[in-house]
Amino acid sequence: MKKKFNNQYILFYLITLLFFSYFFLYFKHQVGNDSTISEWLINYEGGFTKRGIIGQGTIFLSRIFDSDLRWTIFLSQSFFCTVYFFLLWCLLKNLKTNKIINLAVFTPIFILYPIAEIEVLARKEIIVFTFFLIYLLIPVRHKLKQFSLLLFSFFSVLVWEPIIFFFPLILLYLIIENKIEKLNLSFVKIILLMTPSIFLAFYIATNPLNANEWNIMASVLKNEFSEKCYMSCGLLKTKSTILQQFEGNIGKYSFEVILRYTLIILIGFYPISLLLKNSIVKNKKLIILRNFKNLFLPFCIAISPVILLFAMGYDWGRWVNISYVISALIVFSLLKNKKINLNTKSLKQNLLYKIKGKMFVIFFIIYCFGWNPKTVMLGDVASFPGYRIPVKVINKVLSGEY
Repeated sequence: MKKKFNNQYILFYLITLLFFSYFFLYFKHQVGNDSTISEWLINYEGGFTKRGIIGQGTIFLSRIFDSDLRWTIFLSQSFFCTVYFFLLWCLLKNLKTNKIINLAVFTPIFILYPIAEIEVLARKEIIVFTFFLIYLLIPVRHKLKQFSLLLFSFFSVLVWEPIIFFFPLILLYLIIENKIEKLNLSFVKIILLMTPSIFLAFYIATNPLNANEWNIMASVLKNEFSEKCYMSCGLLKTKSTILQQFEGNIGKYSFEVILRYTLIILIGFYPISLLLKNSIVKNKKLIILRNFKNLFLPFCIAISPVILLFAMGYDWGRWVNISYVISALIVFSLLKNKKINLNTKSLKQNLLYKIKGKMFVIFFIIYCFGWNPKTVMLGDVASFPGYRIPVKVINKVLSGEY
Protein backbone atom coordinates (compact mmCIF):
# COMPACT_ATOMS: atom_id res chain seq x y z
CA MET A 1 0.00 0.00 0.00
CA LYS A 2 1.32 3.44 -0.90
CA LYS A 3 2.12 5.86 1.88
CA LYS A 4 2.22 9.64 1.76
CA PHE A 5 5.47 11.54 1.71
CA ASN A 6 6.79 12.39 5.13
CA ASN A 7 6.19 16.12 4.79
CA GLN A 8 8.91 16.99 7.31
CA TYR A 9 11.57 15.17 5.28
CA ILE A 10 10.65 16.68 1.93
CA LEU A 11 10.33 20.13 3.51
CA PHE A 12 13.78 19.78 5.11
CA TYR A 13 15.24 18.70 1.76
CA LEU A 14 13.73 21.67 -0.08
CA ILE A 15 14.71 24.20 2.60
CA THR A 16 18.27 22.86 2.60
CA LEU A 17 18.56 23.16 -1.18
CA LEU A 18 17.01 26.63 -1.05
CA PHE A 19 19.61 27.72 1.51
CA PHE A 20 22.37 26.42 -0.77
CA SER A 21 20.74 28.29 -3.66
CA TYR A 22 20.85 31.60 -1.76
CA PHE A 23 24.48 31.02 -0.83
CA PHE A 24 25.67 30.18 -4.34
CA LEU A 25 23.61 32.94 -5.95
CA TYR A 26 25.16 35.49 -3.62
CA PHE A 27 28.60 34.18 -4.47
CA LYS A 28 27.85 34.04 -8.21
CA HIS A 29 26.32 37.47 -8.62
CA GLN A 30 29.70 39.08 -7.96
CA VAL A 31 31.54 37.02 -10.61
CA GLY A 32 32.17 39.16 -13.68
CA ASN A 33 31.75 36.37 -16.24
CA ASP A 34 28.95 34.36 -14.63
CA SER A 35 26.80 32.71 -17.31
CA THR A 36 23.55 33.10 -15.37
CA ILE A 37 24.03 36.85 -14.91
CA SER A 38 24.80 37.21 -18.63
CA GLU A 39 21.36 35.82 -19.49
CA TRP A 40 19.65 38.17 -17.02
CA LEU A 41 21.36 41.17 -18.66
CA ILE A 42 19.36 40.77 -21.89
CA ASN A 43 16.84 43.61 -22.16
CA TYR A 44 14.66 45.65 -24.51
CA GLU A 45 16.69 48.87 -24.48
CA GLY A 46 17.77 48.29 -28.09
CA GLY A 47 14.47 46.78 -29.22
CA PHE A 48 12.29 43.73 -28.71
CA THR A 49 14.33 40.53 -28.46
CA LYS A 50 14.17 37.03 -27.03
CA ARG A 51 14.40 36.61 -23.23
CA GLY A 52 14.48 40.35 -22.64
CA ILE A 53 11.47 40.82 -20.38
CA ILE A 54 13.16 39.77 -17.13
CA GLY A 55 16.30 41.80 -17.85
CA GLN A 56 14.17 44.82 -18.62
CA GLY A 57 12.35 44.27 -15.34
CA THR A 58 15.58 44.22 -13.34
CA ILE A 59 16.79 47.36 -15.12
CA PHE A 60 13.49 49.06 -14.25
CA LEU A 61 13.85 48.06 -10.57
CA SER A 62 17.47 49.20 -10.49
CA ARG A 63 16.49 52.59 -11.83
CA ILE A 64 13.53 52.95 -9.45
CA PHE A 65 15.53 52.04 -6.34
CA ASP A 66 18.86 53.40 -7.59
CA SER A 67 20.49 50.05 -6.86
CA ASP A 68 23.30 48.06 -8.41
CA LEU A 69 22.02 45.96 -11.32
CA ARG A 70 23.74 42.77 -10.19
CA TRP A 71 22.30 43.18 -6.70
CA THR A 72 18.83 43.58 -8.20
CA ILE A 73 19.40 40.44 -10.28
CA PHE A 74 20.52 38.53 -7.19
CA LEU A 75 17.39 39.55 -5.28
CA SER A 76 15.19 38.66 -8.28
CA GLN A 77 16.86 35.26 -8.64
CA SER A 78 16.45 34.58 -4.93
CA PHE A 79 12.78 35.55 -5.13
CA PHE A 80 12.02 33.17 -8.00
CA CYS A 81 13.99 30.36 -6.33
CA THR A 82 11.95 30.88 -3.16
CA VAL A 83 8.62 30.83 -5.01
CA TYR A 84 9.69 27.80 -7.08
CA PHE A 85 10.68 25.76 -4.03
CA PHE A 86 7.52 26.78 -2.17
CA LEU A 87 5.34 25.68 -5.09
CA LEU A 88 7.28 22.42 -5.36
CA TRP A 89 6.48 21.86 -1.70
CA CYS A 90 2.80 22.51 -2.37
CA LEU A 91 2.84 19.95 -5.19
CA LEU A 92 4.85 17.24 -3.44
CA LYS A 93 3.44 17.41 0.08
CA ASN A 94 1.02 14.60 0.88
CA LEU A 95 1.74 12.94 -2.46
CA LYS A 96 1.22 9.20 -2.11
CA THR A 97 4.59 7.63 -2.58
CA ASN A 98 6.53 4.40 -3.04
CA LYS A 99 10.12 3.44 -3.81
CA ILE A 100 9.89 4.47 -7.45
CA ILE A 101 8.29 7.84 -6.73
CA ASN A 102 10.99 8.50 -4.12
CA LEU A 103 13.67 7.85 -6.72
CA ALA A 104 11.79 10.01 -9.25
CA VAL A 105 11.75 12.94 -6.81
CA PHE A 106 15.33 12.65 -5.60
CA THR A 107 16.99 11.79 -8.93
CA PRO A 108 19.98 14.15 -9.44
CA ILE A 109 18.58 15.50 -12.72
CA PHE A 110 15.59 17.07 -10.92
CA ILE A 111 15.63 19.46 -7.93
CA LEU A 112 19.25 18.85 -6.95
CA TYR A 113 20.74 19.51 -10.39
CA PRO A 114 20.97 23.35 -10.47
CA ILE A 115 22.62 23.36 -7.03
CA ALA A 116 25.08 20.67 -8.10
CA GLU A 117 25.83 22.58 -11.32
CA ILE A 118 25.70 26.19 -10.15
CA GLU A 119 26.29 27.43 -13.70
CA VAL A 120 22.64 26.41 -14.26
CA LEU A 121 21.34 27.84 -10.97
CA ALA A 122 18.56 30.43 -11.47
CA ARG A 123 18.72 30.39 -15.24
CA LYS A 124 15.51 31.73 -16.73
CA GLU A 125 13.82 28.34 -17.02
CA ILE A 126 13.22 28.48 -13.26
CA ILE A 127 10.72 31.28 -13.96
CA VAL A 128 8.99 29.06 -16.54
CA PHE A 129 8.85 26.22 -13.99
CA THR A 130 7.31 28.64 -11.51
CA PHE A 131 4.65 29.76 -13.99
CA PHE A 132 3.88 26.13 -14.85
CA LEU A 133 3.56 25.14 -11.19
CA ILE A 134 1.14 28.00 -10.60
CA TYR A 135 -0.96 26.70 -13.47
CA LEU A 136 -0.82 23.11 -12.22
CA LEU A 137 -1.86 24.08 -8.71
CA ILE A 138 -4.97 26.00 -9.80
CA PRO A 139 -8.01 23.68 -9.49
CA VAL A 140 -9.33 22.41 -12.84
CA ARG A 141 -12.74 24.01 -12.51
CA HIS A 142 -11.48 27.35 -11.22
CA LYS A 143 -12.62 30.30 -13.31
CA LEU A 144 -9.01 31.46 -13.76
CA LYS A 145 -7.75 28.12 -15.08
CA GLN A 146 -8.12 28.85 -18.80
CA PHE A 147 -6.87 32.43 -18.47
CA SER A 148 -3.84 31.16 -16.52
CA LEU A 149 -3.00 28.82 -19.42
CA LEU A 150 -2.89 31.82 -21.75
CA LEU A 151 -0.69 33.77 -19.33
CA PHE A 152 1.61 30.82 -18.63
CA SER A 153 2.25 30.02 -22.28
CA PHE A 154 2.61 33.64 -23.42
CA PHE A 155 4.89 34.90 -20.64
CA SER A 156 6.93 31.69 -20.67
CA VAL A 157 7.79 32.34 -24.32
CA LEU A 158 8.80 35.91 -23.44
CA VAL A 159 11.05 34.60 -20.66
CA TRP A 160 12.53 31.52 -22.37
CA GLU A 161 11.22 30.84 -25.88
CA PRO A 162 12.50 27.20 -26.18
CA ILE A 163 9.56 26.25 -23.93
CA ILE A 164 7.74 25.95 -27.28
CA PHE A 165 9.43 22.56 -27.75
CA PHE A 166 7.56 21.31 -24.67
CA PHE A 167 4.14 22.48 -25.82
CA PRO A 168 3.19 19.03 -27.25
CA LEU A 169 3.93 17.46 -23.86
CA ILE A 170 1.93 20.15 -22.08
CA LEU A 171 -0.90 19.59 -24.59
CA LEU A 172 -0.89 15.89 -23.66
CA TYR A 173 -1.28 16.89 -20.02
CA LEU A 174 -4.14 19.25 -20.89
CA ILE A 175 -5.96 16.50 -22.76
CA ILE A 176 -5.80 14.26 -19.68
CA GLU A 177 -6.64 17.06 -17.25
CA ASN A 178 -9.66 18.24 -19.23
CA LYS A 179 -10.83 14.72 -20.18
CA ILE A 180 -10.92 15.52 -23.88
CA GLU A 181 -12.29 12.56 -25.83
CA LYS A 182 -12.60 14.15 -29.29
CA LEU A 183 -11.89 17.29 -31.30
CA ASN A 184 -14.54 19.31 -29.51
CA LEU A 185 -14.91 22.89 -28.30
CA SER A 186 -12.71 22.25 -25.25
CA PHE A 187 -9.85 21.06 -27.45
CA VAL A 188 -10.24 24.07 -29.77
CA LYS A 189 -10.19 26.42 -26.76
CA ILE A 190 -6.88 24.95 -25.57
CA ILE A 191 -5.33 25.36 -29.02
CA LEU A 192 -6.60 28.93 -29.28
CA LEU A 193 -5.23 29.79 -25.84
CA MET A 194 -1.78 28.53 -26.83
CA THR A 195 -1.79 29.97 -30.36
CA PRO A 196 -0.63 33.52 -29.41
CA SER A 197 2.43 31.98 -27.76
CA ILE A 198 3.23 29.93 -30.85
CA PHE A 199 3.05 33.03 -33.07
CA LEU A 200 5.14 34.96 -30.55
CA ALA A 201 7.82 32.24 -30.54
CA PHE A 202 7.91 32.26 -34.34
CA TYR A 203 8.25 36.05 -34.39
CA ILE A 204 11.07 35.96 -31.84
CA ALA A 205 12.94 33.25 -33.77
CA THR A 206 12.71 35.11 -37.09
CA ASN A 207 13.35 38.66 -35.87
CA PRO A 208 16.66 38.82 -33.98
CA LEU A 209 18.27 42.10 -33.00
CA ASN A 210 20.32 43.74 -35.74
CA ALA A 211 23.83 45.01 -35.04
CA ASN A 212 22.71 48.57 -34.32
CA GLU A 213 19.99 47.45 -31.88
CA TRP A 214 22.43 45.17 -30.09
CA ASN A 215 24.94 48.03 -29.80
CA ILE A 216 22.28 50.24 -28.19
CA MET A 217 21.47 47.52 -25.65
CA ALA A 218 25.15 46.95 -24.93
CA SER A 219 25.84 50.69 -24.56
CA VAL A 220 23.04 51.11 -21.99
CA LEU A 221 24.47 48.25 -19.94
CA LYS A 222 27.98 49.69 -20.17
CA ASN A 223 27.27 53.39 -19.69
CA GLU A 224 24.51 53.15 -17.09
CA PHE A 225 25.42 49.98 -15.19
CA SER A 226 29.11 49.36 -16.07
CA GLU A 227 28.20 45.91 -17.40
CA LYS A 228 29.47 44.15 -20.51
CA CYS A 229 27.02 42.33 -22.78
CA TYR A 230 28.85 38.98 -22.71
CA MET A 231 28.07 35.25 -23.16
CA SER A 232 24.27 34.78 -23.50
CA CYS A 233 23.79 38.51 -23.96
CA GLY A 234 26.66 38.70 -26.44
CA LEU A 235 25.38 35.72 -28.44
CA LEU A 236 22.38 37.80 -29.49
CA LYS A 237 24.81 39.47 -31.88
CA THR A 238 26.99 36.55 -32.98
CA LYS A 239 24.61 33.56 -32.81
CA SER A 240 21.11 34.93 -33.20
CA THR A 241 19.59 33.14 -36.23
CA ILE A 242 18.11 29.64 -36.26
CA LEU A 243 20.76 28.45 -38.74
CA GLN A 244 23.56 29.77 -36.53
CA GLN A 245 22.10 27.85 -33.60
CA PHE A 246 22.44 24.56 -35.48
CA GLU A 247 25.83 25.45 -36.95
CA GLY A 248 27.20 26.13 -33.46
CA ASN A 249 26.95 22.44 -32.54
CA ILE A 250 28.51 21.03 -35.70
CA GLY A 251 31.84 19.43 -34.89
CA LYS A 252 30.98 18.82 -31.23
CA TYR A 253 29.09 15.56 -31.75
CA SER A 254 30.95 12.33 -31.09
CA PHE A 255 30.19 8.71 -30.21
CA GLU A 256 31.32 9.43 -26.64
CA VAL A 257 28.94 12.38 -26.25
CA ILE A 258 25.96 10.50 -27.71
CA LEU A 259 26.66 7.42 -25.57
CA ARG A 260 27.16 9.45 -22.39
CA TYR A 261 23.90 11.35 -22.72
CA THR A 262 21.96 8.28 -23.82
CA LEU A 263 23.01 6.63 -20.54
CA ILE A 264 22.31 9.80 -18.53
CA ILE A 265 18.78 9.99 -19.94
CA LEU A 266 18.09 6.27 -19.54
CA ILE A 267 19.38 6.18 -15.96
CA GLY A 268 18.08 9.58 -14.83
CA PHE A 269 14.62 9.11 -16.36
CA TYR A 270 14.32 5.46 -15.34
CA PRO A 271 12.07 6.00 -12.26
CA ILE A 272 9.70 8.37 -14.06
CA SER A 273 9.66 5.97 -17.03
CA LEU A 274 8.57 3.17 -14.72
CA LEU A 275 5.75 5.34 -13.42
CA LEU A 276 4.63 6.10 -16.98
CA LYS A 277 4.82 2.44 -18.04
CA ASN A 278 2.68 1.43 -15.08
CA SER A 279 0.22 4.32 -15.30
CA ILE A 280 -3.43 3.84 -16.08
CA VAL A 281 -5.48 6.73 -17.44
CA LYS A 282 -8.88 6.62 -15.80
CA ASN A 283 -10.72 7.68 -18.95
CA LYS A 284 -9.64 5.29 -21.70
CA LYS A 285 -11.61 7.18 -24.35
CA LEU A 286 -9.33 10.24 -24.32
CA ILE A 287 -8.26 11.47 -27.73
CA ILE A 288 -4.87 10.08 -28.93
CA LEU A 289 -4.59 7.90 -25.80
CA ARG A 290 -7.23 5.27 -26.52
CA ASN A 291 -4.80 3.10 -28.53
CA PHE A 292 -2.10 3.04 -25.85
CA LYS A 293 -1.91 0.76 -22.81
CA ASN A 294 -0.08 3.33 -20.70
CA LEU A 295 1.41 6.82 -20.86
CA PHE A 296 5.00 5.90 -21.68
CA LEU A 297 4.83 5.95 -25.49
CA PRO A 298 2.55 9.03 -25.70
CA PHE A 299 5.00 10.85 -23.41
CA CYS A 300 7.96 9.86 -25.59
CA ILE A 301 6.16 11.06 -28.72
CA ALA A 302 5.07 14.33 -27.08
CA ILE A 303 8.54 15.17 -25.78
CA SER A 304 10.35 14.21 -29.01
CA PRO A 305 10.52 17.84 -30.36
CA VAL A 306 13.07 18.50 -27.60
CA ILE A 307 15.57 16.69 -29.82
CA LEU A 308 15.72 19.95 -31.81
CA LEU A 309 16.77 21.78 -28.64
CA PHE A 310 19.67 19.36 -28.21
CA ALA A 311 20.63 19.91 -31.85
CA MET A 312 20.57 23.70 -31.45
CA GLY A 313 22.14 24.14 -28.01
CA TYR A 314 25.38 23.28 -26.24
CA ASP A 315 24.02 22.92 -22.69
CA TRP A 316 22.91 19.30 -22.90
CA GLY A 317 22.95 18.71 -19.15
CA ARG A 318 20.67 21.69 -18.77
CA TRP A 319 18.30 20.37 -21.47
CA VAL A 320 18.10 17.04 -19.64
CA ASN A 321 17.20 18.84 -16.42
CA ILE A 322 14.52 21.00 -18.08
CA SER A 323 13.02 17.98 -19.86
CA TYR A 324 12.87 16.06 -16.62
CA VAL A 325 11.40 18.91 -14.57
CA ILE A 326 8.53 19.48 -17.03
CA SER A 327 7.88 15.72 -17.25
CA ALA A 328 8.04 15.16 -13.48
CA LEU A 329 5.76 18.11 -12.67
CA ILE A 330 3.18 16.73 -15.08
CA VAL A 331 3.36 13.17 -13.73
CA PHE A 332 3.22 14.22 -10.07
CA SER A 333 0.31 16.55 -10.78
CA LEU A 334 -1.62 13.79 -12.57
CA LEU A 335 -0.97 11.39 -9.70
CA LYS A 336 -1.85 13.85 -6.97
CA ASN A 337 -5.06 14.93 -8.71
CA LYS A 338 -5.94 11.27 -9.40
CA LYS A 339 -6.09 11.74 -13.16
CA ILE A 340 -4.04 8.57 -13.50
CA ASN A 341 -3.61 5.49 -11.33
CA LEU A 342 -0.55 3.34 -10.83
CA ASN A 343 -0.68 -0.38 -11.43
CA THR A 344 1.15 -1.09 -8.17
CA LYS A 345 0.97 -4.86 -8.66
CA SER A 346 2.87 -4.57 -11.94
CA LEU A 347 5.19 -1.88 -10.56
CA LYS A 348 6.28 -4.13 -7.70
CA GLN A 349 7.51 -6.73 -10.18
CA ASN A 350 10.36 -4.38 -11.04
CA LEU A 351 13.86 -5.29 -9.89
CA LEU A 352 14.12 -2.13 -7.76
CA TYR A 353 11.38 -3.47 -5.48
CA LYS A 354 13.48 -6.55 -4.78
CA ILE A 355 16.18 -4.33 -3.24
CA LYS A 356 15.20 -3.99 0.40
CA GLY A 357 16.39 -2.70 3.75
CA LYS A 358 19.91 -1.32 4.03
CA MET A 359 20.75 -2.35 0.47
CA PHE A 360 18.01 -0.07 -0.86
CA VAL A 361 19.21 2.79 1.35
CA ILE A 362 22.74 2.40 -0.07
CA PHE A 363 21.36 2.20 -3.62
CA PHE A 364 19.17 5.26 -2.99
CA ILE A 365 22.12 7.35 -1.76
CA ILE A 366 24.36 6.34 -4.66
CA TYR A 367 21.65 6.82 -7.29
CA CYS A 368 20.29 10.13 -5.98
CA PHE A 369 23.41 11.81 -4.57
CA GLY A 370 26.32 10.02 -6.24
CA TRP A 371 26.36 11.59 -9.71
CA ASN A 372 25.00 14.31 -11.97
CA PRO A 373 25.56 15.42 -15.60
CA LYS A 374 27.69 18.47 -16.25
CA THR A 375 26.19 21.53 -17.92
CA VAL A 376 27.67 21.32 -21.42
CA MET A 377 27.62 18.38 -23.80
CA LEU A 378 31.40 17.85 -23.73
CA GLY A 379 31.55 17.73 -19.91
CA ASP A 380 31.95 14.39 -18.16
CA VAL A 381 29.63 13.11 -15.43
CA ALA A 382 30.27 14.72 -12.03
CA SER A 383 30.45 12.61 -8.87
CA PHE A 384 28.88 12.79 -5.39
CA PRO A 385 27.01 16.12 -5.48
CA GLY A 386 25.45 15.18 -2.15
CA TYR A 387 28.95 15.42 -0.64
CA ARG A 388 30.49 18.16 -2.78
CA ILE A 389 27.72 20.75 -2.35
CA PRO A 390 27.94 21.12 1.48
CA VAL A 391 31.75 20.79 1.37
CA LYS A 392 31.91 23.61 -1.19
CA VAL A 393 29.78 25.82 1.08
CA ILE A 394 31.90 25.04 4.15
CA ASN A 395 35.14 25.73 2.28
CA LYS A 396 33.89 29.08 1.01
CA VAL A 397 32.72 30.11 4.49
CA LEU A 398 36.03 29.12 6.09
CA SER A 399 38.08 30.80 3.38
CA GLY A 400 35.98 33.98 3.50
CA GLU A 401 35.38 33.91 -0.29
CA TYR A 402 31.66 34.64 -0.13
